[in-house]
Amino acid sequence: MRLELTAGQAGDAPLAAKLLDTVAPGATVIADKAYDTDGICSFVATRGAWANIPPRSTRKATFAFSRWVYRQRNLVECFFNRIKQMRGIATRYDRRPDNFLAAIKLEAVRIWINA
Repeated sequence: MRLELTAGQAGDAPLAAKLLDTVAPGATVIADKAYDTDGICSFVATRGAWANIPPRSTRKATFAFSRWVYRQRNLVECFFNRIKQMRGIATRYDRRPDNFLAAIKLEAVRIWINA
């Protein structure tokens, strides 16, 4: 699992290549509709992995998508929900991005240890 911090107005898809650099061959990448771009899907395919991303409504071509595998993404959503319950992170008291990311990583470790 990797965590990266982006600007509030920036989209998530431009950072996807950096996050997916370490994808192992044979892995499954589960992402939401915001990541449904030809660039991301081809990048994951060149790594030898499978991108299980639901198609956007504007996509004309079809590809393999498993709803059952996509349900596993719920674990990530529950993780972010638990992080947002931490008051300092939800209101972003830290003004410096490196301190804010460090606080998120500390909370992530705390959640994983308690799990």
